Amino acid sequence: MKKPLVELNAVVKDYALGEQELRVLHGVTLSIARGEFVSIMGASGSGKSTLLHLIGCLDRPTSGSIAINGVKVSNLDSDELAELRANKIGFVFQAFNLLPTFTALQNVELAMTIAEKDKKSRHACAARLLEQIGLGERLDHKPNELSGGEKQRVAVARALANEPQLLLLDEPTGNLDSQAGEGMMQLVRKLWLEKGVTVIVITHERSVAEYAQRIIHLKDGAIEAIENKKVKMAKRSVVSK
Repeated sequence: MKKPLVELNAVVKDYALGEQELRVLHGVTLSIARGEFVSIMGASGSGKSTLLHLIGCLDRPTSGSIAINGVKVSNLDSDELAELRANKIGFVFQAFNLLPTFTALQNVELAMTIAEKDKKSRHACAARLLEQIGLGERLDHKPNELSGGEKQRVAVARALANEPQLLLLDEPTGNLDSQAGEGMMQLVRKLWLEKGVTVIVITHERSVAEYAQRIIHLKDGAIEAIENKKVKMAKRSVVSK
């Protein structure tokens, strides 16, 4: 068995609601291997986005432990967590989160700027990534000049800019129509196969979860079931607007 990249042990997450506390995660224990493709499914309020934010070091658990590549993130300070997120973890959000005044190229370059990569190399890398995902002719287009599928592809390219070990996608097809959503998941699967990155997708759609090797079913903040399955085969073309 491959060495785990992500390890969660008895993870609990509470949020304060006035004088009361709301428990969103109830002692989640989970191990995700290096190079694995996992989907986490659950209804709204199941805790799946909270779980992704904890794995992505955007938040800290109330109790329990999380380790990324053998390093317990609870032992890291804010600067160390920021460095981990910048260099080891790529994020793709449902709302794209692209800067509206930046071109596609500049949006992808931004991730490398934050990681303090030199200007010449980040420009060439951003152009190469956009070319690889079928947006070679859209380098100078701003988000309002791109379709929903194209915006999400730019977000994927930005997430991959610093060659992360872990790619996290939060409802990546939520703002796309069915055709663009299928194209997005075909792209994610293609990049997973080619780059060997560990992929975790949060979704409530069965058709999206089907692309993964394992489906983690989350209900009321706890793992209800784990489903091992064959990976859905991608169509020949992965480029979709």
